[in-house]
Amino acid sequence: MKNFTHINKNGKAKMVDVSEKTKSNRTAEAYAEVHVSTEVFKKIKMNEVVKGDVLTVAKLAGIQAAKKTYELIPLCHNIFISTIEVEFTLSEEDNLIKVFSFAKTNSVTGIEMEALTAASVAALTIYDMCKAIDKSIVISNIKLLSKTGGKSGDYKI
Repeated sequence: MKNFTHINKNGKAKMVDVSEKTKSNRTAEAYAEVHVSTEVFKKIKMNEVVKGDVLTVAKLAGIQAAKKTYELIPLCHNIFISTIEVEFTLSEEDNLIKVFSFAKTNSVTGIEMEALTAASVAALTIYDMCKAIDKSIVISNIKLLSKTGGKSGDYKI
């Protein structure tokens, strides 16, 4: 069990003790896709969704979610977030909304979960704001694009 940092000597889940780790600058980028119908895509693009400005609300939801990641994911640490950004790219040829998030910290543990949470919740918010128009919206391809810093080093997809 020594190799598993999230398991105690009895084989039970535990939070990792990061008190001896050194702070370092860390970043993470995450991604999600939201596939919508032509009707939903046009309404989002023209800002005509009855619930309001879908992309602005989704951006704010993603930022807010990143700050609460430790409350949602049981073994995540509460870390200081230096910045969190959520951006969208609209792809009209396939009615696709690409969600990108970027998170940065100077901490003893990584910020990947915060970036992933931001992208995921932003995508879920798009669904929530548009489900009255069409419930067939598909959220997919949620993934970490890159991370920097920390003992495990850098990662890029």
